[in-house]
Amino acid sequence: MRGSKSSAASPRSSLAVAALLAAIGGCAAWWCFARGYSLYYGDAEAHLNIARRILDSRTPGADQIGTVWLPLPHFLLIPFVMRDAWWHSGLAGVLPSVACFVISGLFLFSAARRIYSSTGAALAVALLFALNPNILYLQATPMTELPFLASLAALLWATLWFRDSQSPWAVLIAAAASNAASLTRYEGWFLIPFVCLYFLAVSKRKWHAVLFATLATLGPLAWLAHNQYYYSNALEFYNGPYSAAAIYQRQLAQGGFRYPGDHDWLTAAHYYFAASRWVAGWPLLIMGSAGVLVALTRRAGWGLVLLLLPPLFYVWSLHSSGTPIFVPDLAPFSWYNTRYALAAVPLAAFAAGALVTLVPARFQVKTSIILALAMIGVWGFTGSSSISWKESQVNSEARRAWTAQAASFLAREYRPGSGIIFPFGDLTGVLREASIPLREGLHEGNGAAFDAAVARPDLLLREGGLAEWGLAFSGDAVDAALQKAGFVLRRQIVVKGAPVAGIYVDIYHRE
Repeated sequence: MRGSKSSAASPRSSLAVAALLAAIGGCAAWWCFARGYSLYYGDAEAHLNIARRILDSRTPGADQIGTVWLPLPHFLLIPFVMRDAWWHSGLAGVLPSVACFVISGLFLFSAARRIYSSTGAALAVALLFALNPNILYLQATPMTELPFLASLAALLWATLWFRDSQSPWAVLIAAAASNAASLTRYEGWFLIPFVCLYFLAVSKRKWHAVLFATLATLGPLAWLAHNQYYYSNALEFYNGPYSAAAIYQRQLAQGGFRYPGDHDWLTAAHYYFAASRWVAGWPLLIMGSAGVLVALTRRAGWGLVLLLLPPLFYVWSLHSSGTPIFVPDLAPFSWYNTRYALAAVPLAAFAAGALVTLVPARFQVKTSIILALAMIGVWGFTGSSSISWKESQVNSEARRAWTAQAASFLAREYRPGSGIIFPFGDLTGVLREASIPLREGLHEGNGAAFDAAVARPDLLLREGGLAEWGLAFSGDAVDAALQKAGFVLRRQIVVKGAPVAGIYVDIYHRE
């Protein structure tokens, strides 16, 4: 359908697409969740537990948000993660991601239909995006990629609506989407000046562009203010001790190798394209490349530019920020951050959808379905699986093994209300699996109380009774404090390829 017919069918077709996306996303998410895949990523576990500790903590509040990871994904998780059973099982991290998957696909569909004046082309865009195995896996996890893609797709649709309508409501929706993106991932900050220039170019009333620019900067300014207030450094997320740059510099100082692409534009672009090849797949990349010329004849230039910006940001990040991507066919021949190439999928799908407009109008919907089925067939015929899933599976084997052992022990031995000191991070997954509320823990997020306990464990742990149990990695600050306080090692967990974990108890308090 094209033109007025497409507009008239808009609500009905949008509802149908939303229902289809919900069915696809829900089935894929349930399949992954039922097999325990949803928390394979260490970052997925961390996002879930950061969201939980904002309210479930000895010191609840905004300071529990932290500084490096942006806050919106954690806020979205709070209503789900505060249900104990959902937090314990990991289901809390799945539900909002599936919702973001549906929102992403629906806004891509709506944006493509507005540009191409074709429901069939728009359906092709939505299906090529939604049936990608890596998209389907990430939307079954509490990672930040799907919330960002939902924000990006909404921003695209709102800017196109503004181009056609000059409505101030479109400005407000675009600003809301921009803030959602910039409070989810830092590539959202990268988008802002380009979108401002677009508004300036297409606005008949230039105050619309000024309004967008003013509102869109609120998200980044809020995050700078958060870092300044809680850490006395507005750029703590960028140059603080837990920032990617600081971690990279520590690795180099310890004799680690330089990441591929570090201050090398060609290598950075090469690695990102290699990851895109694995994540999007050759067929979609080829169709997307072919569709670019057609899309440009359909006034789709802005859509292509906006969707290209996140991949460009990642190339820049590989070059300048100590951010690596590893793929199995390039040195060092492993898996790491392959999910960053997920940003190439909406771009390729959006461009590929333009090819459908070359088909007579009455065949366009059928053509989009055939394209989607063909894409499924290619993934199935080649035996390709989600490389992002493979990355999470390979890199989490040791962590999942020791987490299960430690959680099983604490679930049997830990008495509610005893208190446990531990370093917040991977070890937090032990408390989640053992169903121990985080408010019973003492960790870095508790600030002065934790620092004092580590400095004087003999006084504050044993005599002060801040915690009867301890969980630590061998040689870390908590491990040293527990030994200094005279806690007894009850269980040592040794897993190949992982640091040794220890579970300690103050036997005097237990008696």
